[in-house]
Amino acid sequence: MSPLLFLLLAAQHTPAERYEMFQKNLAMRGEAITRGQFDGMNGIEEWKRRRPEIRRKFLDMLGLDPLPARTPLNARVTGEFQRSGYRVQNIVFESQPGLYVTGNLYLPHPSPPRARYPAIVYVSGHSPGPLGAKVDYQQHGIWFARHGYAAFLLDTIEFGEIPGIHHGIHNLGMWYWLSLGYTPAGAEVWNAIRALDYLETRSEADTSKAAITGISGGGAITWFTAAADERFRAAVPVLATWTVGPHVANDVVKQNCDCIYFWNSHQLDLPVVGALIAPRPLKIINATKDGAFPPSGYEPVHEKLRMVYGWYGAPEKLAEFHAPTQHADLPPFRKEADEWLNRWLRGDASPFEEGEIQKETGTELRVLDRYPPDARNEGIHRGFIAAHAPRKWKTLPEWRRRRNELSRTLREKVFAAFPKQRVPFDTWKSPHRMWTERYAESYKVEFTTEESIRVHGQLFLPRNGKAATSALIFVKAKADNVFAVDYDNLLSAFANHAVLVLNPRAVDYPMDTNRTSVTKMTVALLGATLESLQLWDVLRSIDYLTEEEKLNLTSISVYGRKEMGGLALYAAALDSRVTRVILDDPPGSHWQGPAMLNVLRFTDLAEVAAMAAPREIVSLTRLPDAYEYTRSIYALYGKNQSIRVAASLGEALQVGGQL
Repeated sequence: MSPLLFLLLAAQHTPAERYEMFQKNLAMRGEAITRGQFDGMNGIEEWKRRRPEIRRKFLDMLGLDPLPARTPLNARVTGEFQRSGYRVQNIVFESQPGLYVTGNLYLPHPSPPRARYPAIVYVSGHSPGPLGAKVDYQQHGIWFARHGYAAFLLDTIEFGEIPGIHHGIHNLGMWYWLSLGYTPAGAEVWNAIRALDYLETRSEADTSKAAITGISGGGAITWFTAAADERFRAAVPVLATWTVGPHVANDVVKQNCDCIYFWNSHQLDLPVVGALIAPRPLKIINATKDGAFPPSGYEPVHEKLRMVYGWYGAPEKLAEFHAPTQHADLPPFRKEADEWLNRWLRGDASPFEEGEIQKETGTELRVLDRYPPDARNEGIHRGFIAAHAPRKWKTLPEWRRRRNELSRTLREKVFAAFPKQRVPFDTWKSPHRMWTERYAESYKVEFTTEESIRVHGQLFLPRNGKAATSALIFVKAKADNVFAVDYDNLLSAFANHAVLVLNPRAVDYPMDTNRTSVTKMTVALLGATLESLQLWDVLRSIDYLTEEEKLNLTSISVYGRKEMGGLALYAAALDSRVTRVILDDPPGSHWQGPAMLNVLRFTDLAEVAAMAAPREIVSLTRLPDAYEYTRSIYALYGKNQSIRVAASLGEALQVGGQL
């Protein structure tokens, strides 16, 4: 698309052109997040003042605010063997009841009585195998033990002896992860924190000199765990450093697992998360040919952290190393990491020598001989973050207080990424020369809802000669965009409604399933969901009808099929101008959709629907049972009849009278 077309917004654009503009919008959002991380912070005093709240927000995005209960670890040593210079214990513990963590503890051997060694938690990367990811990283444990450390190598949730899921967003379409605000990074961080809790029970481990390190996915968890838990006195994340702006602009998100990111409801970036580690020793290790973590992403992190470590007067405690390699666990990276930890935990400046490493075949490192019957690992994503339990309200004043509170919560914690300023519509409008002209004045329209976002649709205006009219906004979904000439579901409304058929962003972009999944993951890194951005388009379409078309509207109905019915409910919840919501086969819960960031922590669709009370909710299909909760709120208004089922759109709109 040429720069000229970007400037001439008041024009019709193809789906491909609008998609390119959407990508530009995402890049602008990402660049703004990265650029603004340290706004207003000019020194150590301001940073220290803001640090507690930044840490709280960071933990919140991992699902760790407040931290889960430190339940009994129920740790067991299930096996042990010795080799030259070290011994290994196979250990399992429960970071939460039923969330099993398997790992190998490497200890020096022989060892003097009552000897204590600096503690290392090593978080594995993505290495599949039935005996756990830890098998592929045993060289780290061997080196640490031979050099006087107690090193605990952990399996990941995904590739552990009890497997779980890391790629719910990246691959499996588990969009309710976004509605819960769940990322496997949160559970992995909690496992690493609890691993240190376990090491505190071991007489061999000196946890006053604890450190954390890992590569790839384990490198990301190293970043997050060191920021979350100050007991780790040093950290070395390897091949896992990113920045929001470059990752979005360069389409790098598609390379990475869900565990690499937090879903960014608080608009933070990795540099400010890394600042939570300061002034503890931190070495950042990267590879210049790493497609998942390229220089454009890792260089700004080191640059910003140099400033922060300078505030603390501790520039020597921050270091960066990169090598001209690809993404792999290589000796140069092990050398840089281990020398750094030796320096800060043992005061040892000896040059790194890996020595002869004889790896186990794997069986010796197996921790479990059977699958625990109460294991929750594979389904931990459903229960790691508690979903909101709806409360029954007995009086209208109680409900109104809850409604006001919920309205604030939604705007601050679910829709914080809504644009802060409204831009001109820059409307393009042209007669729609087709058969609909026999029913109503027909137009094709396109307008701007936020910077670099163009939405399009069809506008039909009645020929009844009335100065005031009712409006119907039909919010199209991707599944509704098959043939653009079909309007038979709207014919009954044309005579006496202004009808806007709205195509929000992305519903007709050239995106296959893979690109849609990557896009949704990218939007979550920006602190939103694709559906919440589409909701913004719906809300702005109401403004378009009243401000741009200058229609004198007596009522506004918003109509959505399936998940788009969820957007219609939110439009009514957030904008009192919506007088009626029309649903067709709506989901009963955000567990089915649409995805709204973190929303299941605070509410669910049935309560959002209740925020429309006492305005009408009409369904063209039987409402799911969950909406009995909605009816209970309408009953407080004495408006039970305002929730009804209709057989057709015309009946829903109460179209009647002379034809």
